[in-house]
Amino acid sequence: MKTTLLILAAGLGNRYGGLKQLDAVGAYGETIMDYSVFDAIRAGFQKIVFVIRKDFAMEFEKKILSKYRNQIEAEYVFQDITDVPENCKFDANRKKPWGTGHAVMVAQKSIDTPFAVINADDFYGYDAFCVTCEYLQQTQQSQGKYSMVGYVINNTLSESGFVSRGVCRIDKNNMLTSITERTKIKKINNSILYVDDSGNNVKIPDNSIVSMNFWGFTPDYFEFSKKMFINFLQENGSNSNAEFYIPTVVNNLIQNRQAEVTALKTTAKWFGITYAQDKIQTISNIKQLIKKGEYPKKIL
Repeated sequence: MKTTLLILAAGLGNRYGGLKQLDAVGAYGETIMDYSVFDAIRAGFQKIVFVIRKDFAMEFEKKILSKYRNQIEAEYVFQDITDVPENCKFDANRKKPWGTGHAVMVAQKSIDTPFAVINADDFYGYDAFCVTCEYLQQTQQSQGKYSMVGYVINNTLSESGFVSRGVCRIDKNNMLTSITERTKIKKINNSILYVDDSGNNVKIPDNSIVSMNFWGFTPDYFEFSKKMFINFLQENGSNSNAEFYIPTVVNNLIQNRQAEVTALKTTAKWFGITYAQDKIQTISNIKQLIKKGEYPKKIL
């Protein structure tokens, strides 16, 4: 069965200070996205769809997409704040994208197969692509049967500043029972804390499993999320900072028993670039993986 990988690459990169999706981290100028595509192809994915911003389409075509033309079917779609369902209203002065949940929605016209979703600036590891592709192929387009690759929160933090994570609850059968998006997470004095809506620091257990936006969905997810996005705009359309997150959709579906999500186990280790300072460690990690023989020195 054909499977598609959807790569979310439309982030503004405010904290990083530039277009980190296009930054070189490999020995021959490879980006993190290049490694993700390399892993996806060898894991069995047959199509790649990128979500990007219109203002770097030309650079994306030249530096990224052109490299994949002869390797895998690849295309891109734009995430734009004006791309909302008919008759929905929002603050015309808004500059910020609507978030990851909206980024997935804009790809609906390009995806009619089971698909995985990842961030462009996260390095997930080959095994994560393998277990997700295998799961998607096994579901055979069964509606409402999704997956998520989880990572231990202590291994997903940045020493350079706050991060956002979807904190998960998983039962004994490896089924996701709830997921809550937490922002402003940071390790302080050996404790992992997030800042709640009242500005208080709240502790998160070190062994908590979090989502790094590596999801497996079937096409029915698009209609579910569209309905929730309409409700989101009705409540938050005038809020210029509100964001529509994938975990919000998933958690709603789980609580209403419209979907079930399997938490997939993986031997892969996550790392990524949230802040500019994280790039040095990412380059070092990739060098170590090459040294271990997990990746060739040149992947393109």
